[in-house]
Amino acid sequence: MFALVDCNNFYVSCERVFAPRLEGRPVVVLSNNDGCLISRSDEAKALGFAMGEPHHLARPRLAQHGVQVFSSNYGLYGDMSRRVVQVLSSFAAGVEVYSIDEAFLDFSGMHLLAPDLLAYGAEVRARVRQQTGIPTCVGIAPTKTLAKLANRLARKQGTSGVVLLDTPARWQAALAEASVESIWGVGRRYARKLLEMNITTGAALAALPEAWLRRHLGGVVGQRLWRELHGHACLDWNPAEWDEAGEPLAANGAARHSVTCTRSFGRPQHEPAALAEAVATFAAKAAEKLRRHGLGAHLVTVILGTDRFAPTGGPSTHTACVTLPAATADTSRLTQAALQGLARLRQPGTAYHRAGVLLSGLERTGEVQLGLFEPAAAPVPPQRAQLMATLDRLNSQFGRAAVQLAVATAGKPSGRPPAWAGRAAYRSPLYTTSWEGLWQLS
Repeated sequence: MFALVDCNNFYVSCERVFAPRLEGRPVVVLSNNDGCLISRSDEAKALGFAMGEPHHLARPRLAQHGVQVFSSNYGLYGDMSRRVVQVLSSFAAGVEVYSIDEAFLDFSGMHLLAPDLLAYGAEVRARVRQQTGIPTCVGIAPTKTLAKLANRLARKQGTSGVVLLDTPARWQAALAEASVESIWGVGRRYARKLLEMNITTGAALAALPEAWLRRHLGGVVGQRLWRELHGHACLDWNPAEWDEAGEPLAANGAARHSVTCTRSFGRPQHEPAALAEAVATFAAKAAEKLRRHGLGAHLVTVILGTDRFAPTGGPSTHTACVTLPAATADTSRLTQAALQGLARLRQPGTAYHRAGVLLSGLERTGEVQLGLFEPAAAPVPPQRAQLMATLDRLNSQFGRAAVQLAVATAGKPSGRPPAWAGRAAYRSPLYTTSWEGLWQLS
Protein backbone atom coordinates (compact mmCIF):
# COMPACT_ATOMS: atom_id res chain seq x y z
CA MET A 1 0.00 0.00 0.00
CA PHE A 2 1.06 3.58 -0.69
CA ALA A 3 -0.13 6.90 0.65
CA LEU A 4 0.22 10.16 -1.23
CA VAL A 5 0.27 13.20 1.04
CA ASP A 6 -0.34 16.46 -0.80
CA CYS A 7 -0.14 19.89 0.86
CA ASN A 8 -3.20 22.02 0.05
CA ASN A 9 -2.38 25.19 -1.92
CA PHE A 10 1.11 24.83 -0.47
CA TYR A 11 2.63 28.27 -1.07
CA VAL A 12 -0.50 29.99 0.18
CA SER A 13 -0.63 27.66 3.19
CA CYS A 14 2.99 28.53 4.08
CA GLU A 15 2.11 32.22 4.11
CA ARG A 16 -0.99 31.60 6.22
CA VAL A 17 1.01 29.76 8.89
CA PHE A 18 2.65 33.08 9.79
CA ALA A 19 -0.40 35.25 9.03
CA PRO A 20 -3.38 33.44 10.62
CA ARG A 21 -5.60 36.44 9.90
CA LEU A 22 -5.60 35.30 6.25
CA GLU A 23 -7.54 32.10 7.00
CA GLY A 24 -10.77 32.23 5.02
CA ARG A 25 -9.59 35.18 2.92
CA PRO A 26 -8.55 35.03 -0.76
CA VAL A 27 -4.75 34.79 -1.12
CA VAL A 28 -2.48 34.33 -4.15
CA VAL A 29 1.26 33.82 -4.56
CA LEU A 30 3.14 35.08 -7.61
CA SER A 31 5.94 33.47 -9.59
CA ASN A 32 9.51 34.71 -9.81
CA ASN A 33 9.67 38.36 -10.82
CA ASP A 34 6.02 38.79 -9.77
CA GLY A 35 5.03 37.50 -13.19
CA CYS A 36 1.93 35.34 -12.78
CA LEU A 37 -0.26 33.52 -10.26
CA ILE A 38 1.19 30.15 -9.24
CA SER A 39 -0.70 29.37 -6.02
CA ARG A 40 -4.27 30.32 -5.10
CA SER A 41 -6.35 29.77 -2.00
CA ASP A 42 -9.72 28.10 -2.44
CA GLU A 43 -11.33 31.50 -1.94
CA ALA A 44 -9.26 32.99 -4.78
CA LYS A 45 -10.14 30.07 -7.03
CA ALA A 46 -13.83 30.65 -6.31
CA LEU A 47 -13.39 34.26 -7.47
CA GLY A 48 -12.23 32.98 -10.87
CA PHE A 49 -8.48 33.64 -10.68
CA ALA A 50 -6.72 31.15 -12.96
CA MET A 51 -3.45 29.31 -12.51
CA GLY A 52 -0.75 31.09 -14.53
CA GLU A 53 -2.81 34.26 -14.99
CA PRO A 54 -0.46 37.25 -15.55
CA HIS A 55 -0.29 39.47 -12.50
CA HIS A 56 -0.39 42.73 -14.45
CA LEU A 57 -3.70 41.68 -16.02
CA ALA A 58 -5.19 40.36 -12.79
CA ARG A 59 -4.09 43.32 -10.63
CA PRO A 60 -7.33 45.38 -10.93
CA ARG A 61 -9.51 42.39 -10.02
CA LEU A 62 -7.19 41.42 -7.17
CA ALA A 63 -7.58 44.89 -5.70
CA GLN A 64 -11.34 44.87 -6.33
CA HIS A 65 -11.83 41.68 -4.31
CA GLY A 66 -9.29 42.54 -1.61
CA VAL A 67 -7.05 39.57 -2.43
CA GLN A 68 -3.83 39.36 -0.41
CA VAL A 69 -0.88 39.05 -2.80
CA PHE A 70 2.54 37.57 -1.96
CA SER A 71 5.73 37.33 -4.00
CA SER A 72 7.20 33.83 -4.06
CA ASN A 73 9.43 33.08 -1.07
CA TYR A 74 11.14 29.82 -1.98
CA GLY A 75 13.49 29.89 1.00
CA LEU A 76 10.46 29.73 3.29
CA TYR A 77 8.59 27.18 1.18
CA GLY A 78 11.60 24.87 0.94
CA ASP A 79 12.13 24.89 4.69
CA MET A 80 8.43 24.27 5.38
CA SER A 81 8.51 21.37 2.91
CA ARG A 82 11.49 19.91 4.79
CA ARG A 83 9.53 20.12 8.05
CA VAL A 84 6.53 18.36 6.53
CA VAL A 85 8.71 15.52 5.25
CA GLN A 86 10.34 15.14 8.66
CA VAL A 87 6.90 14.65 10.22
CA LEU A 88 5.88 12.18 7.50
CA SER A 89 9.04 10.12 8.06
CA SER A 90 7.73 9.11 11.49
CA PHE A 91 4.68 7.43 9.93
CA ALA A 92 6.25 5.09 7.37
CA ALA A 93 9.37 3.05 6.72
CA GLY A 94 10.01 4.93 3.48
CA VAL A 95 9.23 8.40 2.14
CA GLU A 96 9.59 9.40 -1.51
CA VAL A 97 9.61 13.17 -2.04
CA TYR A 98 7.72 13.63 -5.30
CA SER A 99 7.70 17.44 -5.33
CA ILE A 100 7.97 20.35 -2.91
CA ASP A 101 4.37 19.76 -1.78
CA GLU A 102 3.86 16.02 -2.36
CA ALA A 103 5.35 12.85 -0.91
CA PHE A 104 4.60 9.14 -1.18
CA LEU A 105 4.69 6.99 1.95
CA ASP A 106 5.41 3.26 1.83
CA PHE A 107 2.63 1.59 3.81
CA SER A 108 3.79 -1.97 3.12
CA GLY A 109 2.78 -4.11 6.08
CA MET A 110 1.31 -1.10 7.85
CA HIS A 111 -1.99 -2.92 8.37
CA LEU A 112 -0.22 -5.02 11.02
CA LEU A 113 0.48 -1.90 13.10
CA ALA A 114 -2.52 0.17 12.03
CA PRO A 115 -5.42 -2.05 10.95
CA ASP A 116 -7.58 1.02 10.23
CA LEU A 117 -5.64 2.80 7.47
CA LEU A 118 -8.34 5.45 7.12
CA ALA A 119 -7.85 6.48 10.75
CA TYR A 120 -4.08 6.27 10.30
CA GLY A 121 -4.27 8.65 7.34
CA ALA A 122 -6.33 11.05 9.45
CA GLU A 123 -3.63 10.89 12.12
CA VAL A 124 -1.01 11.78 9.48
CA ARG A 125 -3.04 14.84 8.49
CA ALA A 126 -3.56 15.90 12.10
CA ARG A 127 0.11 15.54 13.04
CA VAL A 128 1.35 17.50 10.01
CA ARG A 129 -1.16 20.27 10.74
CA GLN A 130 -0.23 20.35 14.42
CA GLN A 131 3.54 20.41 13.95
CA THR A 132 3.84 22.54 10.79
CA GLY A 133 0.51 24.33 10.37
CA ILE A 134 0.16 22.99 6.81
CA PRO A 135 -3.19 21.41 5.76
CA THR A 136 -2.92 18.24 3.68
CA CYS A 137 -4.96 15.58 1.91
CA VAL A 138 -4.09 11.89 1.97
CA GLY A 139 -4.86 9.25 -0.63
CA ILE A 140 -4.16 5.58 0.18
CA ALA A 141 -4.17 2.75 -2.35
CA PRO A 142 -2.17 -0.33 -3.44
CA THR A 143 -0.33 1.52 -6.24
CA LYS A 144 1.06 5.01 -6.79
CA THR A 145 -1.34 5.68 -9.66
CA LEU A 146 -4.37 4.74 -7.57
CA ALA A 147 -2.98 6.70 -4.60
CA LYS A 148 -2.85 9.75 -6.87
CA LEU A 149 -6.49 9.17 -7.76
CA ALA A 150 -7.41 8.74 -4.09
CA ASN A 151 -5.61 11.97 -3.22
CA ARG A 152 -7.51 13.83 -5.94
CA LEU A 153 -10.77 12.58 -4.45
CA ALA A 154 -9.63 13.57 -0.96
CA ARG A 155 -9.29 17.19 -2.08
CA LYS A 156 -12.99 17.48 -2.87
CA GLN A 157 -15.23 19.32 -0.47
CA GLY A 158 -17.34 17.13 1.76
CA THR A 159 -14.63 14.54 2.36
CA SER A 160 -12.60 14.06 5.51
CA GLY A 161 -9.40 14.79 3.59
CA VAL A 162 -8.50 11.09 3.52
CA VAL A 163 -9.64 8.57 0.89
CA LEU A 164 -8.82 4.84 1.01
CA LEU A 165 -9.05 2.72 -2.14
CA ASP A 166 -8.11 -0.68 -0.73
CA THR A 167 -10.45 -2.98 -2.67
CA PRO A 168 -11.14 -3.49 -6.38
CA ALA A 169 -14.72 -2.35 -5.89
CA ARG A 170 -13.60 0.95 -4.35
CA TRP A 171 -10.98 1.82 -6.94
CA GLN A 172 -13.24 0.76 -9.81
CA ALA A 173 -15.92 3.12 -8.50
CA ALA A 174 -13.33 5.90 -8.24
CA LEU A 175 -12.07 5.22 -11.77
CA ALA A 176 -15.62 5.39 -13.09
CA GLU A 177 -15.90 8.96 -11.75
CA ALA A 178 -12.46 10.06 -12.98
CA SER A 179 -11.98 11.55 -16.44
CA VAL A 180 -9.35 9.76 -18.48
CA GLU A 181 -7.17 12.89 -18.75
CA SER A 182 -7.01 13.11 -14.94
CA ILE A 183 -5.36 9.68 -14.59
CA TRP A 184 -1.72 9.99 -13.55
CA GLY A 185 0.43 8.80 -16.46
CA VAL A 186 -2.01 9.80 -19.22
CA GLY A 187 -0.39 12.83 -20.83
CA ARG A 188 -2.07 15.45 -22.97
CA ARG A 189 -1.26 13.68 -26.25
CA TYR A 190 -2.54 10.28 -25.09
CA ALA A 191 -5.62 11.90 -23.52
CA ARG A 192 -6.54 13.46 -26.86
CA LYS A 193 -6.08 10.11 -28.58
CA LEU A 194 -8.23 8.28 -26.01
CA LEU A 195 -11.02 10.87 -26.13
CA GLU A 196 -11.12 10.60 -29.92
CA MET A 197 -11.73 6.86 -29.40
CA ASN A 198 -14.56 7.64 -26.93
CA ILE A 199 -12.55 6.36 -23.96
CA THR A 200 -13.56 9.06 -21.49
CA THR A 201 -13.13 7.61 -17.98
CA GLY A 202 -10.46 5.85 -15.99
CA ALA A 203 -12.73 2.81 -15.73
CA ALA A 204 -13.07 2.60 -19.51
CA LEU A 205 -9.29 2.76 -19.82
CA ALA A 206 -8.78 0.03 -17.21
CA ALA A 207 -11.35 -2.18 -18.96
CA LEU A 208 -9.24 -2.35 -22.12
CA PRO A 209 -6.96 -5.37 -22.63
CA GLU A 210 -3.43 -5.05 -21.29
CA ALA A 211 -2.02 -5.74 -24.75
CA TRP A 212 -4.02 -2.79 -26.17
CA LEU A 213 -2.43 -0.32 -23.76
CA ARG A 214 1.00 -1.75 -24.49
CA ARG A 215 0.44 -1.29 -28.21
CA HIS A 216 -1.20 2.16 -28.19
CA LEU A 217 0.15 3.92 -25.07
CA GLY A 218 3.91 3.73 -25.29
CA GLY A 219 4.76 0.05 -24.98
CA VAL A 220 5.92 -0.90 -21.49
CA VAL A 221 4.73 2.47 -20.16
CA GLY A 222 1.14 1.63 -21.14
CA GLN A 223 1.50 -1.87 -19.74
CA ARG A 224 2.67 -0.48 -16.39
CA LEU A 225 -0.26 1.93 -16.36
CA TRP A 226 -2.71 -0.94 -16.93
CA ARG A 227 -1.21 -2.96 -14.09
CA GLU A 228 -1.19 0.03 -11.75
CA LEU A 229 -4.89 0.60 -12.47
CA HIS A 230 -5.55 -3.05 -11.54
CA GLY A 231 -3.78 -2.82 -8.20
CA HIS A 232 -0.35 -4.21 -9.13
CA ALA A 233 2.42 -1.83 -8.05
CA CYS A 234 5.14 -1.63 -10.67
CA LEU A 235 6.44 1.96 -10.63
CA ASP A 236 9.90 2.60 -9.23
CA TRP A 237 10.29 3.54 -5.58
CA ASN A 238 12.84 6.33 -4.97
CA PRO A 239 13.05 6.99 -1.23
CA ALA A 240 14.21 10.34 0.05
CA GLU A 241 17.85 10.67 1.02
CA TRP A 242 18.98 12.44 4.17
CA ASP A 243 22.01 14.65 4.66
CA GLU A 244 24.43 14.70 7.58
CA ALA A 245 22.17 17.07 9.52
CA GLY A 246 19.26 14.65 9.26
CA GLU A 247 17.41 16.78 6.72
CA PRO A 248 15.67 15.27 3.67
CA LEU A 249 17.11 15.93 0.27
CA ALA A 250 14.70 16.82 -2.51
CA ALA A 251 15.23 13.65 -4.52
CA ASN A 252 17.30 10.55 -4.89
CA GLY A 253 20.68 11.79 -6.10
CA ALA A 254 21.26 8.73 -8.26
CA ALA A 255 18.13 9.56 -10.27
CA ARG A 256 18.99 13.23 -10.81
CA HIS A 257 20.14 14.06 -14.34
CA SER A 258 20.77 17.79 -14.06
CA VAL A 259 20.81 20.75 -11.68
CA THR A 260 19.50 24.09 -12.89
CA CYS A 261 19.37 27.61 -11.51
CA THR A 262 17.63 30.20 -13.70
CA ARG A 263 16.06 33.58 -12.99
CA SER A 264 14.28 36.35 -14.85
CA PHE A 265 15.72 39.80 -14.26
CA GLY A 266 13.72 42.60 -12.68
CA ARG A 267 14.73 44.77 -15.62
CA PRO A 268 16.73 44.03 -18.81
CA GLN A 269 20.50 43.85 -18.36
CA HIS A 270 23.25 44.57 -20.88
CA GLU A 271 26.23 45.49 -18.68
CA PRO A 272 28.93 42.77 -18.65
CA ALA A 273 29.53 43.11 -14.89
CA ALA A 274 25.85 42.62 -14.01
CA LEU A 275 25.52 39.59 -16.28
CA ALA A 276 28.72 38.05 -14.91
CA GLU A 277 27.51 38.62 -11.35
CA ALA A 278 24.20 36.93 -12.10
CA VAL A 279 25.74 33.92 -13.85
CA ALA A 280 28.35 33.49 -11.08
CA THR A 281 25.58 33.58 -8.47
CA PHE A 282 23.56 30.95 -10.31
CA ALA A 283 26.62 28.73 -10.76
CA ALA A 284 27.36 28.93 -7.03
CA LYS A 285 23.79 27.96 -6.10
CA ALA A 286 23.84 25.02 -8.49
CA ALA A 287 27.25 23.89 -7.22
CA GLU A 288 25.98 23.98 -3.64
CA LYS A 289 23.09 21.73 -4.61
CA LEU A 290 25.51 19.34 -6.32
CA ARG A 291 27.56 18.99 -3.15
CA ARG A 292 24.43 18.46 -1.07
CA HIS A 293 23.57 15.49 -3.27
CA GLY A 294 27.12 14.14 -3.44
CA LEU A 295 27.40 14.74 -7.18
CA GLY A 296 29.75 16.35 -9.65
CA ALA A 297 29.12 17.77 -13.14
CA HIS A 298 31.34 17.90 -16.22
CA LEU A 299 28.97 19.84 -18.50
CA VAL A 300 28.14 23.49 -17.78
CA THR A 301 25.46 25.11 -19.93
CA VAL A 302 24.93 28.86 -19.73
CA ILE A 303 21.54 30.26 -20.73
CA LEU A 304 20.78 33.84 -21.80
CA GLY A 305 17.34 35.01 -22.82
CA THR A 306 16.22 38.10 -24.71
CA ASP A 307 12.70 39.52 -24.98
CA ARG A 308 10.58 36.66 -26.30
CA PHE A 309 7.92 39.12 -27.44
CA ALA A 310 10.29 41.31 -29.48
CA PRO A 311 9.03 41.92 -33.06
CA THR A 312 12.44 41.09 -34.56
CA GLY A 313 11.71 37.35 -34.46
CA GLY A 314 14.30 34.61 -34.10
CA PRO A 315 15.08 32.57 -31.00
CA SER A 316 14.91 34.34 -27.65
CA THR A 317 16.92 31.74 -25.70
CA HIS A 318 20.62 31.19 -26.38
CA THR A 319 22.92 28.60 -24.82
CA ALA A 320 26.61 27.74 -24.69
CA CYS A 321 28.02 24.50 -23.30
CA VAL A 322 31.45 24.14 -21.68
CA THR A 323 32.87 20.64 -21.10
CA LEU A 324 35.12 20.06 -18.10
CA PRO A 325 37.87 17.42 -18.15
CA ALA A 326 36.41 15.75 -15.06
CA ALA A 327 33.22 16.04 -13.08
CA THR A 328 33.41 18.51 -10.21
CA ALA A 329 31.27 20.28 -7.62
CA ASP A 330 33.87 22.97 -6.97
CA THR A 331 32.19 26.38 -7.06
CA SER A 332 35.21 28.22 -8.44
CA ARG A 333 35.77 25.76 -11.30
CA LEU A 334 32.11 25.64 -12.26
CA THR A 335 31.90 29.44 -12.08
CA GLN A 336 34.97 29.79 -14.28
CA ALA A 337 33.38 27.49 -16.88
CA ALA A 338 30.08 29.38 -16.67
CA LEU A 339 31.83 32.71 -17.27
CA GLN A 340 33.54 31.20 -20.32
CA GLY A 341 30.13 30.27 -21.68
CA LEU A 342 28.83 33.74 -20.92
CA ALA A 343 31.72 35.32 -22.85
CA ARG A 344 30.77 33.24 -25.90
CA LEU A 345 27.10 34.17 -25.70
CA ARG A 346 26.99 37.82 -24.75
CA GLN A 347 26.53 40.24 -27.59
CA PRO A 348 27.54 43.86 -26.79
CA GLY A 349 24.57 46.18 -26.56
CA THR A 350 22.01 43.37 -26.36
CA ALA A 351 19.59 43.56 -23.45
CA TYR A 352 18.99 40.23 -21.69
CA HIS A 353 15.86 39.47 -19.70
CA ARG A 354 16.91 36.23 -18.01
CA ALA A 355 19.90 33.97 -17.43
CA GLY A 356 20.70 30.62 -15.94
CA VAL A 357 23.21 27.83 -15.41
CA LEU A 358 22.49 24.15 -16.04
CA LEU A 359 24.87 21.49 -14.75
CA SER A 360 24.65 18.06 -16.38
CA GLY A 361 26.74 14.99 -17.03
CA LEU A 362 26.35 14.23 -13.34
CA GLU A 363 28.44 11.61 -11.59
CA ARG A 364 28.70 10.44 -8.03
CA THR A 365 31.56 11.97 -6.06
CA GLY A 366 34.44 9.51 -6.10
CA GLU A 367 33.02 7.60 -9.09
CA VAL A 368 34.32 9.82 -11.90
CA GLN A 369 34.12 8.31 -15.38
CA LEU A 370 37.55 8.28 -17.08
CA GLY A 371 38.03 8.92 -20.78
CA LEU A 372 39.06 6.03 -23.00
CA PHE A 373 41.70 7.96 -24.95
CA GLU A 374 42.26 11.07 -22.84
CA PRO A 375 44.91 11.08 -20.12
CA ALA A 376 43.59 10.82 -16.59
CA ALA A 377 42.90 14.19 -14.99
CA ALA A 378 45.07 15.26 -12.12
CA PRO A 379 43.57 14.28 -8.77
CA VAL A 380 41.69 17.02 -6.96
CA PRO A 381 43.73 18.28 -4.00
CA PRO A 382 42.00 17.45 -0.71
CA GLN A 383 42.28 21.12 0.23
CA ARG A 384 39.72 21.99 -2.48
CA ALA A 385 37.11 19.63 -1.02
CA GLN A 386 37.87 20.98 2.44
CA LEU A 387 37.45 24.53 1.15
CA MET A 388 34.03 23.75 -0.35
CA ALA A 389 32.93 22.03 2.88
CA THR A 390 33.99 25.12 4.85
CA LEU A 391 32.16 27.37 2.40
CA ASP A 392 28.94 25.38 2.82
CA ARG A 393 29.30 25.33 6.59
CA LEU A 394 29.77 29.10 6.80
CA ASN A 395 26.82 29.79 4.51
CA SER A 396 24.69 27.38 6.51
CA GLN A 397 25.64 29.02 9.78
CA PHE A 398 25.56 32.69 8.75
CA GLY A 399 23.06 32.66 5.90
CA ARG A 400 23.12 31.80 2.21
CA ALA A 401 25.65 33.85 0.23
CA ALA A 402 27.40 35.01 3.41
CA VAL A 403 30.63 33.89 1.70
CA GLN A 404 30.84 34.24 -2.09
CA LEU A 405 33.32 34.51 -4.89
CA ALA A 406 34.24 38.12 -5.62
CA VAL A 407 32.78 37.97 -9.14
CA ALA A 408 29.35 37.23 -7.65
CA THR A 409 29.35 40.54 -5.75
CA ALA A 410 31.33 42.78 -8.12
CA GLY A 411 28.48 45.04 -9.18
CA LYS A 412 26.41 44.89 -6.01
CA PRO A 413 26.26 48.01 -3.82
CA SER A 414 26.76 47.24 -0.16
CA GLY A 415 23.51 46.29 1.55
CA ARG A 416 21.42 46.58 -1.61
CA PRO A 417 20.05 43.90 -3.96
CA PRO A 418 21.93 43.40 -7.24
CA ALA A 419 20.85 45.28 -10.34
CA TRP A 420 19.60 42.07 -11.96
CA ALA A 421 17.45 40.97 -8.99
CA GLY A 422 13.89 40.09 -9.90
CA ARG A 423 10.87 42.01 -8.71
CA ALA A 424 9.50 40.84 -5.36
CA ALA A 425 7.36 43.70 -4.12
CA TYR A 426 5.17 41.51 -1.89
CA ARG A 427 7.66 39.02 -0.41
CA SER A 428 7.21 37.94 3.19
CA PRO A 429 10.20 37.47 5.53
CA LEU A 430 12.21 34.27 5.82
CA TYR A 431 10.48 33.42 9.07
CA THR A 432 12.21 30.08 9.69
CA THR A 433 15.72 30.47 8.28
CA SER A 434 16.79 34.06 9.04
CA TRP A 435 17.20 35.76 12.40
CA GLU A 436 16.27 39.09 10.79
CA GLY A 437 13.02 37.58 9.50
CA LEU A 438 12.11 35.71 12.68
CA TRP A 439 8.36 35.67 13.20
CA GLN A 440 7.14 38.16 15.77
CA LEU A 441 3.74 38.25 17.38
CA SER A 442 2.04 41.61 16.92
